[in-house]
Amino acid sequence: MQIGLAPAQFKIGYPVRLGSFTCRGSLLNPVTRPPLVSAQALTTRSRPAESIKTTHLLTLEKFLQKQAPPVDPGKPDPEPGPEAAEIKSKGFLDVLNLNRFWQDNKFPEEMSPRNLNRLQHLLSKSPEYSPRNNLGNRWREYHGSNDWAGLLDPLDENLRREVVRYGEFIQAAYHAFHTNPATSPDEAPLPQHVALRDRSYKVTKSLYATSSVGLPRWVDDVAPDLGWMTQRSSWIGYVAVCDDMREIARMGRRDIVIALRGTATCLEWAENVRDVLVRVPGENKSAHGGQPKVECGFSSLYKTPGSHIPSLSESIVQEVKRLMELYKGETLSITVTGHSLGAALALLAADELSTCAPEVPHIAVFSFGGPRVGNRAFANRITGNGVKVLRVVNSQDMITRVPGMFVSETVDQTLRNSNVNVVLDVLDNNMPWAYAHVGTELKVDSKSSPYLKPDADVACCHDLEAYLHLVDGFLASNCPFRANAKRSLVRLLDEQGSNVKKLYTSKAKALNLTLNREGFGVPNCLPSPS
Repeated sequence: MQIGLAPAQFKIGYPVRLGSFTCRGSLLNPVTRPPLVSAQALTTRSRPAESIKTTHLLTLEKFLQKQAPPVDPGKPDPEPGPEAAEIKSKGFLDVLNLNRFWQDNKFPEEMSPRNLNRLQHLLSKSPEYSPRNNLGNRWREYHGSNDWAGLLDPLDENLRREVVRYGEFIQAAYHAFHTNPATSPDEAPLPQHVALRDRSYKVTKSLYATSSVGLPRWVDDVAPDLGWMTQRSSWIGYVAVCDDMREIARMGRRDIVIALRGTATCLEWAENVRDVLVRVPGENKSAHGGQPKVECGFSSLYKTPGSHIPSLSESIVQEVKRLMELYKGETLSITVTGHSLGAALALLAADELSTCAPEVPHIAVFSFGGPRVGNRAFANRITGNGVKVLRVVNSQDMITRVPGMFVSETVDQTLRNSNVNVVLDVLDNNMPWAYAHVGTELKVDSKSSPYLKPDADVACCHDLEAYLHLVDGFLASNCPFRANAKRSLVRLLDEQGSNVKKLYTSKAKALNLTLNREGFGVPNCLPSPS
């Protein structure tokens, strides 16, 4: 587990203003009074501040080097008073209490006025974006042709911007669903309106997922207003294609995006807990080191058709084939992106698309907070078909460790490199919960954020906006949160306000900022209920 580093600290010096001091008796000798200020001392007030500071330091040094005054033998030694006893017990330098004059207190950088201005900028109505550089001939590298080798730690600036951009496609899917979640069971639904932040893309297809799990009828009778949560088919995402020639030239190809949201309805939750591995439909061979298997609930949502709606599998494959034929002869790429449940379905979609046609464009998956989907044979099948997967994982996110055995991928890999690998291979082929992750991992940590509480709850650690916040601030595994992170904090404060440090929520109130997403011109986006 990566450990986030605290923000850098700095020292604030407080200069001494001579005009604010009065003669109240020396701290060095409380019994006597100091002499009246001489004319020479008064003239020092007109000297430069640095000269005054040097003069006082030299005077203090000479005073400390002076010997004690001679004692009159005719007078008896006075009894030590309570002040002298206190001086002896504390020590001479403690009594001086020089911190009253030169404070050495350390203040974290997040308390500085500079960062207060930075916070105000991050909460402004005009969100700032990392620059979109020309990817040109390197687009395949950023799309995973080399499994993102050398781009993750430290995180490449161009890759960071691409990852955040694909995450915003998922946020658009959440927003579209929560704007109009109901689907009619009696007729085919109309196309769903999707407000894309990236206007160089246009939506070409709405996607629906259908559950094979049914709930008792009394559920609808008890909660008739929540019927959309128990309907069998729900809008879950969309297909979009880049149609802006300038953006196509910048990216080096025409990009087809498939964006899928996370769990939102009761029936989707019911499918999530059906975690027994089942065979991949249509795959009966053991060409990938065993029988490929996937989670039963994920497979059900992906393959089950509705009464008037084709299955998610059929909709994705047909639309991608249509776009491939429409833009035949151009350089294309297919990007499947999803969060939580959507990340699991993205793997199933990418796996099927990799074999849907003789010549399929380069396929990459960008997933956020995704659970395990299948066994090791399924992971080997995806890798063998040339699909590249980048999994963005929060170290504090529990969803990324289920279903299956509650162990980390590092421990699993260590065991497989040992003498027990044969036993693990047998378990992979016979155990109903022998799950394995697939692809390359980009690990972030919510504890590294200077804005989030170290004990942020499970919902925050799995929240998509929190993921994008962490990616935007990630530099490297051994570096703190980057100081020039550009992503606005408006959504994070609005969606995860209880998990944001009180320091920043209080500063936001002090700045008289209204944390209302509609007021900032940002598309509304609800967090994933998962």
